[in-house]
Amino acid sequence: MPDASTHAALTQRSPTGEMRIKRLRLWHVPLTSHATYHMAAGKTCATVDTVVLAVDTDTGLTGWGEVCPIPHYLPAYAKGVAPALAEMAPVILGADPIGPEALMARLDAHLPGHAYAKSPIDIALWDLTAQAAGLPLYALLGGRRQADLPLYHSITCIAPDEMARIAKDAQAQGIAQFQAKLGADDDWQADVERLRKVREAVGPGPLVYGDWNCGADRLTATRVARAVRHLDVMIEQPCPTLDDCAAVRAASGLPMKLDELVHDTATLLEAQRMGILDAYALKLSKFGGLTPARQARDLAPYLGAKMCVECTWGSDIVTAAGLHLAAATDPHYLLNTCDLSGYVAPRLAPDAPTRKNGRIAPPGGPGLGITPDLDLLGPPHEIYD
Repeated sequence: MPDASTHAALTQRSPTGEMRIKRLRLWHVPLTSHATYHMAAGKTCATVDTVVLAVDTDTGLTGWGEVCPIPHYLPAYAKGVAPALAEMAPVILGADPIGPEALMARLDAHLPGHAYAKSPIDIALWDLTAQAAGLPLYALLGGRRQADLPLYHSITCIAPDEMARIAKDAQAQGIAQFQAKLGADDDWQADVERLRKVREAVGPGPLVYGDWNCGADRLTATRVARAVRHLDVMIEQPCPTLDDCAAVRAASGLPMKLDELVHDTATLLEAQRMGILDAYALKLSKFGGLTPARQARDLAPYLGAKMCVECTWGSDIVTAAGLHLAAATDPHYLLNTCDLSGYVAPRLAPDAPTRKNGRIAPPGGPGLGITPDLDLLGPPHEIYD
C-alpha cells in the first residue's frame, strides 16, 4: 500500500483526470572520484559533472533522473544535456508521465538520437510511474529476482603492484569480480604485469578482466592477450571497432566483454553474430535510459551472454536506477552491477544503498526509493515550465 504522502499525491489529479508534467529542473553537480581513474588513450575520471533532472508533476510527485558522461569516452557531454532538454521541453511539459514508452517515443520522433540526453528523462518517468503505483521500480521492470546483487571493483591503471594491492583490499571486503584498467601508460608489457599480478593477488576463482576502454590498437591488444592467455582472465573492449576486437579474441582465445561499442540492440546482435559477445556492459546512458536498456536486457537468453547492468558514471540517482534493472534481471544472465556512487563524492541521496560484503541491494521504497538532498543540490541551474 502507498504511504500517506503518496496516496495524497495520487488523489490530486489535474482537471483532465491525468497526471501532467508541469516543470523540469536541472542541476550540474561536480563529482570527484575518491581516486583519479586513469584509462587508456588519456581518458581520466577525476572531477566530472553529473547532470541531475527533476520532473515535477501537478500531483506533487517528482521523478528523478541523472546522467554523467565521462569526457572523451562516448559521443556525449554533460553540457549537451541542457540544450537537448530545452529542445524537448515543449513535448515533455503538459504530457502524462505514466508509462514512459509513450512519451519517449514522442521524444524520439521530435529529436532523433541524443540517447544520453534522453536517459535521465526516461529514468525520471519510470520513477514517477512506479511512485504512482506505490511500488519499487524493480516491480515494474520484471520483478525482483534476487535479494542483492554481485558487484565488481574497478581498479585504476597505475603501477601493477599497487593495482594488486587494491584488488586484495577489495577482496577482503567481499568483492569477487575485478576490472583492471589497462593502457594508460602505453606499455603493453606493464599491462601484462597488471593482469598477472591482479590475478595472483586474488587467487583462483574470482573473475578478473582487463579493460582498455577502446584505447588499444589491434597489435598491442593482441600482444597483451596472447601473453596472458594461460591465465584465467577476460578482456574488455580493447579496440574501437568490432572487427579489431574479433581479431584480438581469435588470436588469444580469451573471452571478451564489450562496452563502448554496444549501444543498441543492433550492435548487440552484430557482436553476437561475430562470436565476440561473451559479456557486455548494459549502460543506461548509452542506450537512452531504462526503456531501451530493458529491451536489450530481455535479449539475453537469445544472445547467450552475461550483462553488467550499470551506467557510465554518476552518483546515487543513476546508481539506483541501474540497481532496480539489475534486480529484475535473471541472475543467470547478470554478471555484475556497479555502485557508481561509491566511487565519488558527494553522495546525492543520504538514504541510497551502499555495498555490503561485495554485494548491494536495490532501494525498497516506491519508485527509485531514494531521496535526493535538495540542500546539497541548491538552486536549479535550469528551469523549464
